[in-house]
Amino acid sequence: MKRRPRRYGLLAVSPLVVLALLFVALSCLTGSLSSVPLLVVFLLASVYALAITRGVPLEERIAHFSRGAGNPDLLMMVWIFVLAGAFAASAKEMGAITATVELTLRCLPASMILPGLFIAACFISISVGTSVGTVVALVPVAAGVAERSGMEPALVVAAVVGGSFFGDNLSFISDTTVAATRSMGCELKDKFRANIQLVLPAALLTILLYVALGSASEPVPVSGHLQWIKVLPYVVVLLTAVMGMNVLSVLLLGCVLTGAIGFYTGDYNFSAWLTSMAGGIVGMGELIVVSMLAGGLLELVRYNGGIVYLIHRLTRRVRTKRGAELSIAALVSMTNLCTANNTVAILSVGRLAKEVSERYGVDKRKGASILDTFSCTVQGLIPYGAQLLMAGGLSGLNPVGIISYLYYPMLMGGVALLAIGLRYPRKYG
Repeated sequence: MKRRPRRYGLLAVSPLVVLALLFVALSCLTGSLSSVPLLVVFLLASVYALAITRGVPLEERIAHFSRGAGNPDLLMMVWIFVLAGAFAASAKEMGAITATVELTLRCLPASMILPGLFIAACFISISVGTSVGTVVALVPVAAGVAERSGMEPALVVAAVVGGSFFGDNLSFISDTTVAATRSMGCELKDKFRANIQLVLPAALLTILLYVALGSASEPVPVSGHLQWIKVLPYVVVLLTAVMGMNVLSVLLLGCVLTGAIGFYTGDYNFSAWLTSMAGGIVGMGELIVVSMLAGGLLELVRYNGGIVYLIHRLTRRVRTKRGAELSIAALVSMTNLCTANNTVAILSVGRLAKEVSERYGVDKRKGASILDTFSCTVQGLIPYGAQLLMAGGLSGLNPVGIISYLYYPMLMGGVALLAIGLRYPRKYG
């Protein structure tokens, strides 16, 4: 008979606490949070998670860890990492990033770079319904703009990452939107109307903040000649993404275009094209390993009953409608910490969230908005989420160093908490 592990309560979620403590301890030792080696942090936390999993042989613990590391959703992200690395490297070698950055600087004055990139990310993400696709399309350009303008790279990249969650949270074709509305039993349009009242103030505040930050920026000189043909790969990538093409197909098409244009302009030959793509894939290797370690770690948290424990603890003292709304927010937030996937987090607690909302009279439209908003808030602020890992890999930055500049997810969560406290919007309160 197959043995089952004991349920450890608070001990089951302790790997996440250890993960956070390791970040703090190593940042003190290295002198900077952005210099913390992610591989080491997740390796140590994973070893700890394996050690506290008792009642089953070590081989079975490792099997469960490996199952999490090889989760189909995670592996899909790995394939995106691979193709994104290949596309970014070949585009850079061919001159596509330089040309696109040049075009961006011609179209946007220095003072409008930050708000312009944020608004572009908002528009693209609401069109494609995915934060990951938006990050893949815009982060290389943002990193190039930061290099040319002399702005803080993490700040510029964070503007794109933050904006990507605007559409992830609101788009009718977003996985999180569909999951939230189905879980709570409401219509997409009704959830959108309730949701936009929570997140639009946060987006407007973010734009104003970026305008203020950009007001002191010095003009960026541009070259006299722009090679328009080299902009084509990014134009095609953005257009096909907005049209709804699968992100893997988009990236593959981008790789082919960079090769074809590179041959035409003489920037590289066939061998150099292959070498550049291989280099880009290798450059994503660290983040691929980190994402797999995170997947294994989170699977052990789930296996040991961590999610069940959190659900029990966060719902047992609910007495009022406001308390019910806060418990729904806490449920999806903590579950997102344990899964690093906002769609999975919503699906995991959706049924319970609906029961809580019905018991305490929470409007199902606001309940769906709370589920989606807080899952996107947490997803946008965890360094082991796909979006920040991708942004770090494409920009050459440590994902942890980007977090402090993610103003939109912070404001989105803050405004949503304030809305619960003030019973806003009154229509759904």
